[in-house]
Amino acid sequence: MPTNQLYPCRFYGPSKCRRICKSPGGLTQHEDTCKFNPKNQYRPPSLPPARPPTPPAHILPPPDIIPEPHADQPGRPDRPVPEIWQTEDRSGVYLRNHPYLSGLPCDKDGYYLHVAEPPQRSQAPGQGDSEFDPFPFHSKAHFHFADFLFTKTQMSNENVSQLMYHTMKLEKERRCGCCDCESDPPFEDAQDLLNHIDSIPHGDVPWESFTVRYDGEIPPSAPSWMTKGYEVWYRDPLTILEGQIASADFVGHIDYAPKELRGRGNRRQYVDLMSGEWAWKQANTLAQDPDLHGAMFAPIILGSDKTTVSVATGQNEYYPLYISLGNVRNHVRRAHRNALQLLAFLAIPKTGRDEQDSVEFRRFRRQLFHTSLARILMSVRAWMKKARVTQCGDGHFRRVVYGLGPYIADYPEQCLLACVVSGWCPRCISPSADLDGDQSDVFRSHEHTEAVRQAFEGNLKKMWEGYGMIDDVVPFTAYFPRANIHELLSPDLLHQVIKGTFKDHLVSWVVEYLESRPDGKSLVAEMDRRIAASPLFSGLRRFPEGRGFKQWTGNDSKALMKVFIPAIVGLVPDEMVKAVSCFTEFCYLVRRSRIDEQVLDRIDQCIAEFHEHRKIFIDLGIRDDFCLPRQHSLIHYRLLIQQFGAPNGICSSITESKHIKAVKQPWRRSNRNQPLGQMLLTNQRLDKMAAFRVLLDQNGAVPPAPQPAEQETEQANNVEDDDDGMDDQRLTCEGEVRLPRRAGTQDFFCEC
Repeated sequence: MPTNQLYPCRFYGPSKCRRICKSPGGLTQHEDTCKFNPKNQYRPPSLPPARPPTPPAHILPPPDIIPEPHADQPGRPDRPVPEIWQTEDRSGVYLRNHPYLSGLPCDKDGYYLHVAEPPQRSQAPGQGDSEFDPFPFHSKAHFHFADFLFTKTQMSNENVSQLMYHTMKLEKERRCGCCDCESDPPFEDAQDLLNHIDSIPHGDVPWESFTVRYDGEIPPSAPSWMTKGYEVWYRDPLTILEGQIASADFVGHIDYAPKELRGRGNRRQYVDLMSGEWAWKQANTLAQDPDLHGAMFAPIILGSDKTTVSVATGQNEYYPLYISLGNVRNHVRRAHRNALQLLAFLAIPKTGRDEQDSVEFRRFRRQLFHTSLARILMSVRAWMKKARVTQCGDGHFRRVVYGLGPYIADYPEQCLLACVVSGWCPRCISPSADLDGDQSDVFRSHEHTEAVRQAFEGNLKKMWEGYGMIDDVVPFTAYFPRANIHELLSPDLLHQVIKGTFKDHLVSWVVEYLESRPDGKSLVAEMDRRIAASPLFSGLRRFPEGRGFKQWTGNDSKALMKVFIPAIVGLVPDEMVKAVSCFTEFCYLVRRSRIDEQVLDRIDQCIAEFHEHRKIFIDLGIRDDFCLPRQHSLIHYRLLIQQFGAPNGICSSITESKHIKAVKQPWRRSNRNQPLGQMLLTNQRLDKMAAFRVLLDQNGAVPPAPQPAEQETEQANNVEDDDDGMDDQRLTCEGEVRLPRRAGTQDFFCEC
């Protein structure tokens, strides 16, 4: 009879590997990757000299002689910060922080502490208190009940009031068997619940507003948009950012200084924003001011996108603007842990059909957008050149200096931000008729725009036609130091790669080719049958009806990508299959959470092979050219990864997903009559509940959540995208169904 033989690892031991395999093949695969295998243990890079040479872009002036701190000058490091490599919590990966913008702890007056000195206040407010006061709630259970009603179930006010009434009746019967004695429910009614939430002192960032008006010459028969005021509601970005810095929920998942990661073969790795070259270069620029040595650089990540909340008909559009702290690591920003917060609702100017395409209205609409952004961010501008003492989540104070970071936007929004004509690249100066030409490595900047303006003597038509520039609008980044909007546009995996190049381009071109064949309908049906025949397997999604969706999401496209290549093999030319294969490999590489220099080289190789194989679509008459801005953006991904780290932390799928919690669900909870004010209040209450929940977690009042299984963790990393489609009713699935197997108001004028 066969025996169940076990195969222990060769490196098995009490303090070594504990893995036991069931087959010789599994043992071989395990030993090849076992961290106790000597061949998998890498030495750290050799320690650099006291002042190692760096690339020209990283050259820093030597620090000045440090004087003693006095009353009007914060303390500085009393010695140069050593540039040493430290081990990260990952085998074979070593890091070093920026030597000058190093995020050193200080006291509340800005004087730096000694290395071993504990925080001036070792606990955040309420953290670790022996007798924690859950005000305004009676107890921690009282808060959990409110959190369940308001946040989890989102129960309507009428239902909350009825629940409290019936709870009171049941409690009376439980106590004495009658309904006449006194008994208080957890809350008197829905209004009492809301009053408790409004009384939470934590996480309160009030809403403010300003009004933008047209400031040009108004003719006698002026259209309505010239005389109307456009109200913008926003919250103080400085208060939101300081709240994120002080959040104990991010402790251990936040970088206080730009860092450089190196792993196997001394190859640099790019993970989060602070591991990219952009943050390091920003710190180099700030380090030229000796007063900023030891400070913490805090990038500001912004994101905006219009979304629709209508269930059926109507034009209920909203324009949310989101903000996030760039020091927070990517996995936290993707995990819906309030690292991305609602900052503002921008105005959406509208007019009649006869005025929509007028030059004046389009100019006003663009300038309204940039003027609003500049006005909203004004409170942070003062702290982009000097440091502000701020308490962090670990209890330490640090001197924080801010800077505009990546802006998350899809292609139409990028054109609006960069003041570029649609059809042109918002990053490089490649002409719209030859996007992948020789000029794709010449990048736009404010200085380049000014040089072109002087060369053409302000001729708007020549700038529009020759360089795709819209010169009658001032980008909002012109009002802030060290900000170049063309450089700050983030890569967009959702709209450029997954839904753009794959779904809108390659899948559509393949279907168009199949339909052009004499037996086209049968070929398309065969492809759909192959897609529907995908086996049941972990990580694979089944398409019972093929790919015949009316509305696609990013997750639909990612699932189709896994089964699309075997579905078209034999139906299309081999060159077409190779084009799809090269792009698919590129897609999986750029979606990684940790990308090193070897992967970057492979990304470039995949792009070159994809450009070579995609010519088959021109040869077969499917395409006339490849002047597609979203597909052209792929050639910039190596640079963008080097600048900002892995793209999955600054992708538009994060803002699309935030639409559901910040816009769609609050709209559904409103009475639909002038709902914006109700939506603002709902978001403010949700932020208060989230802040109070973190405070309870610090005090052990929230039981730790069970660790998810490996498959569930992988699914949680796949952020659902909203797809910017029509709103639908909220559905809840609590099981798996297996079917039979068959196929403050002030005016602000806008200069136009």
